[in-house]
Amino acid sequence: MKVYRVGGCVRDHLLGLPVNDIDWVVTGATAEQMQAAGYKPIGKDFPVFLHPESKQEYALARSERKTGPGYKGFEINTDPATTIEQDLLRRDLTINAIAEDERGNLVDPYDGQRDIENRLLRHVSEAFVEDPVRVLRVARFAARFHKLGFSVADETRDLIRQIGQSGELETLIAERVWSELSRALDESDPAVFFTTLRDCEVLAALFPEIDALFGVPQNAKYHPEIDTGVHLMMALQASAALGHDNETRFAVLMHDLGKATTPSSVLPSHHGHEARGKKPVKAFCKRWRVPRAHTELALITTEFHLLAHRAMELKASTLLKLFTRADSLRKPERFQKMLDACRADIRGREGSEEDPYPQAEYLARLAAKLRDLDISSIQQQGLAGKAMGKAIHEARLRLIEQEKVLAQQNCG
Repeated sequence: MKVYRVGGCVRDHLLGLPVNDIDWVVTGATAEQMQAAGYKPIGKDFPVFLHPESKQEYALARSERKTGPGYKGFEINTDPATTIEQDLLRRDLTINAIAEDERGNLVDPYDGQRDIENRLLRHVSEAFVEDPVRVLRVARFAARFHKLGFSVADETRDLIRQIGQSGELETLIAERVWSELSRALDESDPAVFFTTLRDCEVLAALFPEIDALFGVPQNAKYHPEIDTGVHLMMALQASAALGHDNETRFAVLMHDLGKATTPSSVLPSHHGHEARGKKPVKAFCKRWRVPRAHTELALITTEFHLLAHRAMELKASTLLKLFTRADSLRKPERFQKMLDACRADIRGREGSEEDPYPQAEYLARLAAKLRDLDISSIQQQGLAGKAMGKAIHEARLRLIEQEKVLAQQNCG
């Protein structure tokens, strides 16, 4: 029985990056021998065990044979005669197919170290095409290591195109797609995830609502970059640079989907794209089973981002409608995330990367004032039903009007 560190922990150590999780592979052992040694079995699809002391995961070395379509279409062999080289052969990229034994000796049969030096993301073998989720993983690694100068090898791009043409992407299950997409959004260069998929000609098959934005023109007065797809990627990068959380970055990704539905006869204007955008956002979130919190934030950002941009010029009644429909009084944290997404939208434009966004502070302050509004005097009037609602509505309008006057005085 031999034990090896494998995969990401070896790769990151060679790159000089922090190593957080360690993956272990065991050769020369059976499941029965592992349990006899005190390891606790936890694997469902193949034998994985928890170490009796460290509680880290140890997997038996395995080989795989494609037997059918999709994620489940594999026959797995964990014979104790399986070598570490055979185990590494089934992995996706050469940089993830390096092992280290207990003495610190590296096992690198597929030249992963060379590809690390050359900053290449290259597939290990032709078996790469057998698991379509690897398309998403390559794009995610491209996003993660973009800052280190990594790019996808030409031959790997060709294989990804083949997967797209084969129809195998249609077998992807929603949970796996969302898992990769969500993790990609958290990378330092999340836009590279999508541009990599597009360069490999599979973005349209995976995320057609996003692919449809590329080539759609916008008014150069507001968008010097013109191309809507380019703007979306710039806004997503701005969101990452601002340190936004996963929900906010996803909202930024979704906010302009309606522009792909603009009639060509009215381009480059996109009047009404906010309302039109709700349908493709809902379709995207339903298809990939996006969590509810992500979906709700994406929808209010889609619907209200232009109103937020125009906050300083809006009438009190329009502002109150915005606060009410965005449910800002009951869900202030979500409303703040929407404002953060709107800031990224503004900064995702050529020449506006460092622009201030006073609208966010203005709207957040107004929302806080409305939440803190004392309505006890209204409640003491004995009103009920619609009369009570009308009185509270009018009190909120007066408060907004007062705050608008103060803001104008401060600006003056």
